[in-house]
Amino acid sequence: MDISNVSQFTDYFIICSGTSDRMLQSLARTVDNTAKSKYKLDAKVNGKSIEGWITLDFGDLVVHVFSAQQRDYYQLEDLWAEGKLMLRLK
Repeated sequence: MDISNVSQFTDYFIICSGTSDRMLQSLARTVDNTAKSKYKLDAKVNGKSIEGWITLDFGDLVVHVFSAQQRDYYQLEDLWAEGKLMLRLK
């Protein structure tokens, strides 16, 4: 999601969800490791899989890894609806 026109702290969100604590942790770790190895980017990681929401902040890009329940509760896509949805996969 491109939020560069509505946000001052970042330009893009990637929002994804998993079905278990282990999956959330695995998704976050894979994103972090791939960004480090391929692009030399370090993320500020916040949250825990047990809490249902992990963020990886790369500066211009923030990756949100949600449990289904937390994603439904926070509804970031609706909250940032003024941004441009670039791709949606289900």
